[in-house]
Amino acid sequence: MGKADFLSPKAIANRIKSKGLQKLRWYCQMCQKQCRDENGFKCHCMSESHQRQLLLASEDPQQFMDYFSDEFKNEFLELLRRRFGTKRVHNNIVYNEYISHREHIHMNATQWETLTDFTKWLGREGLCKVDETPKGWYMQYIDRDPETIRRQQELEKKKKQDLDDEEKTAKFIEEQVRRGMVTTEQEAPVFTEFSRENEDEKVAFNLGKGASTSGVTSKAGSLGPSALKTIGTGTVKRKESSHSSSQKKEKKKKSALDEIMEIEEQKKKTARTDYWLQPEIIVKVVTKKLGDKYHKRKAVVKEVIDKYTAVVKMVDSGDRLRLDQAHLETVIPAPGKRVRILNGGYRGNEGVLDCIDEKSFSATITIDSGPLKGRKLEGIQYEDISKLA
Repeated sequence: MGKADFLSPKAIANRIKSKGLQKLRWYCQMCQKQCRDENGFKCHCMSESHQRQLLLASEDPQQFMDYFSDEFKNEFLELLRRRFGTKRVHNNIVYNEYISHREHIHMNATQWETLTDFTKWLGREGLCKVDETPKGWYMQYIDRDPETIRRQQELEKKKKQDLDDEEKTAKFIEEQVRRGMVTTEQEAPVFTEFSRENEDEKVAFNLGKGASTSGVTSKAGSLGPSALKTIGTGTVKRKESSHSSSQKKEKKKKSALDEIMEIEEQKKKTARTDYWLQPEIIVKVVTKKLGDKYHKRKAVVKEVIDKYTAVVKMVDSGDRLRLDQAHLETVIPAPGKRVRILNGGYRGNEGVLDCIDEKSFSATITIDSGPLKGRKLEGIQYEDISKLA
């Protein structure tokens, strides 16, 4: 019987059947050929090409097994590094994703009989961190790439530097509070209880020339207009002096508080990092390496890996991609829409976009949640905010 024509229904059905995964029992690893049924596999085993391949393998079977083992190991580790990074993951999840590819190397052609043996071997060789749990074996890829190690060292150094800055600021604030408490204790008046040794003794006031020391009754009669004027003036002066001293105290306290607030605001403006990715924000793909299908298309960040890499879901097609933050940019919505702050001291806060200043490439935002709710932020740069999904 001749072969079906290219556009005939039978030929189209055969091509559809050959696209997906087939049964492993009808796959010849030596010839790397997949058969669709038992009859096809039987015919393949009787073919001249298969017999010739078996003769080549019988001369040095260890060479072929080592080749397939190396291919399986390299492809498995590449998938683990690219898809999961340094995250701890179940080995069966990685294996199921690996065998979903139609042209993968089957494990029965390698030196490992089971997935557990392969997982233990990875742990012994130092390629992965493996541990056994009641749910099975888990693995974690050990990334020894010099670029990755350098980036991790830079992140640790920056994190340590940020912690040192925070400690310095905390010590400065503590010193200011301590100085304020000492000043308040020194300036606070000390009040004592009035006491007399003799209860029958009368109280006398000596107010100068116009006053008498004989007693309270005689004093009132002998006081002249000048003495009353002097007493009134002295009372007003004492009130004014006490009022001015209280104003000076308030000014001192207010200046210290203002200084602390200014330091905190300055810290918020300068507390910037070189990474800005956050989950559940809308971004735009700017790289051309993926083709026109994804270039200038919008996507939603679903997961952030190692601060610089994001797993995004395309808005149009729903495809999932793993991209570096250098291949993405933020999306500025229309005024009135909600955004998230991605960098600076207000990182992580969400608010409403009030207006946009196209000349300075900045925006004005009002925070609508959290402890800073209602605060209005001006001069936020475009690259520091993005639209919420």
